[in-house]
Amino acid sequence: MREECDIAGKPRPDGEIVLHGIGVSPGIVVGNAVIIGAETDHVEARRIKKGDIGKEIARLETALIETRRQIREIQRNVETRIGRANAGILDAHLMVLDDTEFVGDILRSIETDMYCADYALRTSADKYIAILSGLEDDYLRERTADVRDVARRLVRNLVGSKTALGEIKTKCILIANDLAPSETASLPRDLVVGLATDLGSPTSHSAMMARGMEIPAVVGMGDITSKVKAGNVVLIDGNKGILILSPTQERLAVYGKLRAERRHIESGLTNLKHVPAETRDGRRIVLAANIESPDDVATVQQYGAEGVGLFRTEYAYLCSTELPTEDALAESYGKAASLLSTAPVVIRTIDIGGDKLASYLGLPAEHNPFLGLRSIRLSLTEPEMFKVQLRAILRASVHRNVSIMYPMISSAEEVLKANALLEEAKAELRNRKVEFDPDIQVGVMIETPSAALTAELIAPHVKFFSLGTNDLIQYAMAVDRGNERVAHLYQPTHPGILRLIRMTVDAARNHGLWTSCCGEMASDPVITPLLAGLGVDKLSMPPAAVPLVKDAIRSMNFTDAAGLAEAALKASTTAEILGLCRELIRQKAPEILALTG
Repeated sequence: MREECDIAGKPRPDGEIVLHGIGVSPGIVVGNAVIIGAETDHVEARRIKKGDIGKEIARLETALIETRRQIREIQRNVETRIGRANAGILDAHLMVLDDTEFVGDILRSIETDMYCADYALRTSADKYIAILSGLEDDYLRERTADVRDVARRLVRNLVGSKTALGEIKTKCILIANDLAPSETASLPRDLVVGLATDLGSPTSHSAMMARGMEIPAVVGMGDITSKVKAGNVVLIDGNKGILILSPTQERLAVYGKLRAERRHIESGLTNLKHVPAETRDGRRIVLAANIESPDDVATVQQYGAEGVGLFRTEYAYLCSTELPTEDALAESYGKAASLLSTAPVVIRTIDIGGDKLASYLGLPAEHNPFLGLRSIRLSLTEPEMFKVQLRAILRASVHRNVSIMYPMISSAEEVLKANALLEEAKAELRNRKVEFDPDIQVGVMIETPSAALTAELIAPHVKFFSLGTNDLIQYAMAVDRGNERVAHLYQPTHPGILRLIRMTVDAARNHGLWTSCCGEMASDPVITPLLAGLGVDKLSMPPAAVPLVKDAIRSMNFTDAAGLAEAALKASTTAEILGLCRELIRQKAPEILALTG
């Protein structure tokens, strides 16, 4: 059956319309549409009298307290339902409420400009949103959504209005202009079975929430709220990023069969939990998981990952108004290491920019944080802060399953400086008679072209490489994947990227090192054979991605993967390379294409 719609999404002769967006949460659902348009939360520019200033400030304080209570309640519910990592997304909202500059600007507007609290809030929020929207850093752009979400909730609490989400009473597919992270987290999972929005991107917090809640979702559909009417029957395929309006009986039958097949395949994948990720001819690929806190370890074990290949440590820094202590960090890292027993835990030192820690480091603003003082550069600029984290990781290494990984390395010189600080941290712990693993392994992220090009020079100073393909692709292709006008140029199978990966792997092997991959490429089962064939020894990914990737590995011979890699390195276009990958998967593990589209 033809999947495409007629020109510009016009109805086909049978009446159905097939519309395309971005699939951000997999699954197939059918239901009646409930429409929520863009909420402007318009407020009047009302001036107040001097005698009313105290009353307006009291209104603001009450709204701040209520908003904080609501967000904490949503957090508790999210943590109970889908885990701490997803609940942690809302920590950014609490940080907005506690931002003294943001709240101070609102107070100044009330006290000096004599505006009512709701208008003062709206103008201050719009000012911050405009500033953040103009910055290039991904983190700060995402914080724009956080500020907008918090401001909208504050206005509602100030004026006593309620969100339209509270009016959902029956099972439905929600069609909205956009959803803020706290709104997505508040969706009644028993009633909202699918989601489609005009706006949105795969990396948005709302998309992450939808995946965590296992709600099939398609975003970035442009004007879906104007094309679908309340009560219309719609079908969502979150795997392919498709919404079908008024699906025919034939279409429903086809998708019903497809959904049953997917459920059968997914059920079979659970049987892979306790078997190794080994090709048919005996090549073993280690499958590890990416985590953000010790609370994620249960999910790592649930999906059968072999330890942690990337422990992102930024969470503790971003969710605090001051630098975390050595004891607090050591407790967190040690808990993860202890829970995983003998399974390896690779802890990456902080991979954030100074702009995000400016409140307690006193660093100046940067015009381009993406290319500025971030990751290992920040750590080397702030050696005492860096050594606090290094000592915490060393203390956790007493469990003998911990490794250290430096992010965003661009030269051997940076590795030497970081290793020198690591030796200082070891000496300081020895002086304190604190036990640690003196032979702890050190690795680096290869996520800049310069690191890949000089991997032979870096290799003598480390024990392993880990390909951070998200940044490697962005830096090598000069593409901001968050910019929808150029995001299509973000191409994991670009010939240049494959050559950087092969160059890194060859350097590692020449020096007896192993190579991991912990970017999004690692979690794509269609690309799995290509990475294996290029010589990657270990893949680290979100825990839920492990079963499909393991299925891809166990369905092929390593000779198939090696042949694919050689053919791909001779190909001249991204499309050709991706076609080679899909064809091998079609031959060896067609069920993967059935699940991923």
